[in-house]
Amino acid sequence: MAIYEQVATTLKGLEEVLADEIFELGGQEIEVLKRAVRYNGSDEILYKANLKLRTALRVLVPIYSFIAENEHDLYREIHEYPWENLMDNRNTFAIDAIVSGTTFTHSQYVALKTKDGIVDRFRNKTGERPSIDTKNPDLKINIHVNRQEISVSLDSTGISLDRRGYRTNANEAPINEALAAGIILLSGWDKKAPFLDPMAGSGTFSIEAAYIAANIPPGINRSFAFERWPDFNERLFDRVYDELKNQIVDPECKFFCSDITTESLGIIANNASNAGVEEYIQVKEEDFFESSPSTENGFLFLNPPYGERLSLDNIKDFYERIGDTLKQRYAGFEAWIISSDHVALKVLGLRADKKIDLMNGGLDARLQQYKMFEGRMEE
Repeated sequence: MAIYEQVATTLKGLEEVLADEIFELGGQEIEVLKRAVRYNGSDEILYKANLKLRTALRVLVPIYSFIAENEHDLYREIHEYPWENLMDNRNTFAIDAIVSGTTFTHSQYVALKTKDGIVDRFRNKTGERPSIDTKNPDLKINIHVNRQEISVSLDSTGISLDRRGYRTNANEAPINEALAAGIILLSGWDKKAPFLDPMAGSGTFSIEAAYIAANIPPGINRSFAFERWPDFNERLFDRVYDELKNQIVDPECKFFCSDITTESLGIIANNASNAGVEEYIQVKEEDFFESSPSTENGFLFLNPPYGERLSLDNIKDFYERIGDTLKQRYAGFEAWIISSDHVALKVLGLRADKKIDLMNGGLDARLQQYKMFEGRMEE
């Protein structure tokens, strides 16, 4: 089976976690990049990556690269590539361009010149041209521009992998699914300790944790762009799919998911049902500040509101109450809190054991770990 280069993209701060996931899949010559991981793998690895990776956004397959000093170089190089080997003029395609540097400064213009080069090649050879379909193309092409270096890849994923499909309803500013999974993996949770999600919102933390504990591939209920490629191996894909599905197990731990509003409980229940994990998650209407855990220990995850994301009359008081609640009610627990309000994190009144820089909703965020003890830590 042929081995070729693949690149999985991710969010800031999750590169090492993604690299570990790829290693477990069997990826070779793994190299951590900025918000991406490069590796070598076969078609089987490509299919597994799309089905199983929890912290990836897309899986790209680089096909060629070149140097372009101006728009004419870009057009010529694109026009000369044998696109007819990948599609015909009856197929649809779309361009996703990312640019950095001063040579090319507008992604839409790069996408336009790429489109012109492909369309003109087909028109010159066949007299007809393929059409653009930005929503559901047969072939999605990724153009990455770094100064004068142009990398052209095929997007094997289609709809981004973080869009699992289960979250048909959500509260305001829900946490990204891939980010939630990444935070859980970063925590070192062993899939056995009780899992607490006491400001659940849309239930994303609980659902992603249930996916992890049950070994459910996050892409098990969706389709992918590579299924439309001319060399798609349907028999191999079916074998990979069945193999991963047969590895699903019942979780060994308990999941406690709660929120203060009845509306949130309905959203959580609906999303958990869509994800197929509703039987594992105990959903409860409860104010975190009045809560009492039903276990002596466990892992607790919070994505509390913060100033840039949601309006709070007194963000300082809110975070102080989080810290007080953890100290008074959650001794023996390990708490992980992510926030983009670094000042608010300081008023928790807790000493962080770990600090990890991430990105949440387009904002710089920090994930902090707190190990809760009875009395003073020195004691």
